[in-house]
Amino acid sequence: MLLFLIVVLAAIAFEYINGFHDAANAIATVVSTKVLTPRQAIALAAFFNLTGALTGTAVASTIGKGIVDTGVITMATVLCALLAAIIWNLVTWWMGLPSSSSHALIGGLCGAAVASARGDWSVLKWNTGLMPKVVAPMFTSPVIGFLLGALLMALLFAVLRSFTPHIVHKIFGKAQLVSAAWMAHSHGTNDAQKTMGIITLALFTGTKSGAFDNVPPLFHFLRTPDFAVAKWVIVLCAATMAAGTAAGGWRIIRTLGHKMVKLQPVHGFAAETTAAVIIQVASHWGIPLSTTHVISTSIMGVGAVKRFSGVKWTVVERIVWAWLFTLPATGLVGYILARAAAAF
Repeated sequence: MLLFLIVVLAAIAFEYINGFHDAANAIATVVSTKVLTPRQAIALAAFFNLTGALTGTAVASTIGKGIVDTGVITMATVLCALLAAIIWNLVTWWMGLPSSSSHALIGGLCGAAVASARGDWSVLKWNTGLMPKVVAPMFTSPVIGFLLGALLMALLFAVLRSFTPHIVHKIFGKAQLVSAAWMAHSHGTNDAQKTMGIITLALFTGTKSGAFDNVPPLFHFLRTPDFAVAKWVIVLCAATMAAGTAAGGWRIIRTLGHKMVKLQPVHGFAAETTAAVIIQVASHWGIPLSTTHVISTSIMGVGAVKRFSGVKWTVVERIVWAWLFTLPATGLVGYILARAAAAF
């Protein structure tokens, strides 16, 4: 029971860090275009992250039972997965790199699961989970984000070429409020569910191992014989992500909103709308997408249409390296932590 409480605290810490680490996903563009002040943007993102987190559980189900064989999972395995993701998120946040919290958690879970299975890689569900819902989207979603962002921006340029810059700025200054809210809502539907899935996995593991057999009647709600996400888990994760978002994430906001490409409201609208559509589709199908990858490449696509040389490709290169290293790095950390836990 004590270990479960530690797991829940670690999950809350991860979700809180996820909130301020990924706050930039929803609000970097709306801040850089000066449509909202940073405080206003964070308040908007926090509220709509909350509404999104309360919607659906398909992604939570994928994380809880679709990535690894639950038969080898212990409470320590879950804790090590969370710690690996937290470590990576803090490192990349400190460096100002918009890496994927989703892939950090999945990588940590895979590494810890392999360690718990004593090196048996067959515990990873490659064909039904990892390949179609993690690895393939890892490469396809950034490409789709770039192309759709570029296409939408090109269409907007064609439609708006007879408008004066003042009118365009005025129209999309208001429209970007809607697109930023939608992006924040979409982020909540996908990212908050990952922690829901990991807590539900811990509940299932505790029930299966008998850890909750002797708890007082007051705590019988912890017993979860299946992977149905309990209401209290949804509310806890939603509220924690909103609180984390409210804390902000200025290092990453500067990278996405200022260092990569100079944006105006129409560009911010195009990038946010593109990302929100992709994330909503992924959430519907239970795909734990990297919202960071999608919004970053949408911004790149929009910026490339505006002026290809205007995109600071050296900054993009640093971001791409962070993306590529996330899964193997967190997998290794999760493996080492789980092996150390088994030794003690």
